[in-house]
Amino acid sequence: MRPDLRPLPARPTTRFAPSPTGPLHIGHVANAVWTWGVAQATAGRVILRLEDHDRGRCRPEYEASILRDLEWLGLEPDDASARSFRGGPSPYRQSDNAERYLRALDRVRAVAPVYHCECSRKTIAMTLGDGEELRYPGTCRHKGLAQATGRGVRLVVPDDEIVWHDLMLGRMAQRPARQCGDLLLQDPLGNWTYQFAVVVDDSEHGIDLVIRGDDLIASTGRQIMLAGRLGRRVPAVHLHHRLIRDEAGAKLSKRDGAPALATLRAAGQPAEAVLGLAAHLTGLQDAPTPIAARELGGLFR
Repeated sequence: MRPDLRPLPARPTTRFAPSPTGPLHIGHVANAVWTWGVAQATAGRVILRLEDHDRGRCRPEYEASILRDLEWLGLEPDDASARSFRGGPSPYRQSDNAERYLRALDRVRAVAPVYHCECSRKTIAMTLGDGEELRYPGTCRHKGLAQATGRGVRLVVPDDEIVWHDLMLGRMAQRPARQCGDLLLQDPLGNWTYQFAVVVDDSEHGIDLVIRGDDLIASTGRQIMLAGRLGRRVPAVHLHHRLIRDEAGAKLSKRDGAPALATLRAAGQPAEAVLGLAAHLTGLQDAPTPIAARELGGLFR
């Protein structure tokens, strides 16, 4: 199944945004195939962003391996090349831009209720049933807690319905207040959360097309809501593509045995074969036919 690209803005700007918490594997390649492929098919641009907001899990060696793997695959971004990341601080590496998130938090505070929270993930999880998303019940909303070590920052989420058109899935609607509750923007360790940092960065970098796996659909409504609080009038267009899954239907990940690209490269696999396999496993090719990075746009025309 191919996406309907007609609603896209002219020459869209999208991003490939891995987190350096481990090496790239075939699941990351699948997202790269979709990202570069759609960009090529629409005369768009790809920005490379390193989402290292989780300072406890990110490692310089993983960042270095990500950059090597992208070069090996032949996937060159239009902004933020591997060479630029190796050269020092970058506007596209989250850990280099703490002031950006502080300014964004001030903007949110100016237009919406924000409060400090002392609840841990474990405490919140104890209030939920098995399999439920970690929904915050508002425990600290009215405590009036001051800023302090070990306290996070949350945004009050109104019970509004968020509606958008997904290029793969069509009309989508969510109520973030019933999914996740009040949204954590900064965790008790002082790390900016994924939900907050990605929205701030997408606005800062002019991202008007978000391409990602369908495991992140649940995040979309709350991110559109948060972007509005940050002053974004027209939300980005979203495309959620199929994931690569194992035989049991679970998302394929490194911890579940997905081989790192460095392993495939060392085994003699050519980059074109890896790209072709990723395209096949996400429904873009009937067979794992090798394909070069510069040819990915043809999968979407």
